[in-house]
Amino acid sequence: MIEQTTDSINSYQSLKKENQRLREEQLSHQARLLKFSALENENIRLRALLENSFKLGEQVLVAELLSVNMAPYEHIVVVNKGTRFGVHPQQPVLDANGVVGQVFRALPMTSEIMLITDPNHAIPVQVNRNGLLTIAVGSGQTNKLILPFLPSNADIRPGDLLITSGLGGNFPHGYPVAVVDDFTSQPNKAFATITATPKALLDRNRELMIVWSKSTPVPLISKPTENKLESTNHENK
Repeated sequence: MIEQTTDSINSYQSLKKENQRLREEQLSHQARLLKFSALENENIRLRALLENSFKLGEQVLVAELLSVNMAPYEHIVVVNKGTRFGVHPQQPVLDANGVVGQVFRALPMTSEIMLITDPNHAIPVQVNRNGLLTIAVGSGQTNKLILPFLPSNADIRPGDLLITSGLGGNFPHGYPVAVVDDFTSQPNKAFATITATPKALLDRNRELMIVWSKSTPVPLISKPTENKLESTNHENK
């Protein structure tokens, strides 16, 4: 009986140790599966960025998000690519769905990106359906843009896709920006209240595309002094 009791106790201790070891291995395998799942999602995101870079037909650089500025009404993120990679201010930045913003400040190894929803940001857009031109301004909310300069009789309605117009030279023509979600005419005011939802996933991005445009910039304002100098030189000739 003593021998049987001793064997039972030894068996119980060994089973307990083995159970503990198996439990630790299970936790380790679960952690690896979570890591593999994260890597799979990252692979899907990078593949989407790669496919869209080919569709753009322009030189792009994939940058990884480092930090987010948490100051109220200031939507600026930092990425891990800077001037050593050729990045410079005012470059357009996209994700796999649409325009994210533009380079605000470029440092040697990092860059600050101002999102299109920042209240200090404005982007020239046009309605894809009819070519109507306007300006989309950041609202300070990550899911809303404002179109403050359209009259109440403007030909725009919910569901319209807004794309970059190419005016100003910073954003080449044709990039998706937002979708109009609300149009409220105000008879007593000169302009209607129009809001739109950005196409880019501004609050869920880990990788972004910094774009080098091949198109010639289209200035918003002509330079009369240069035109006068050209006409004067022509007359002198």
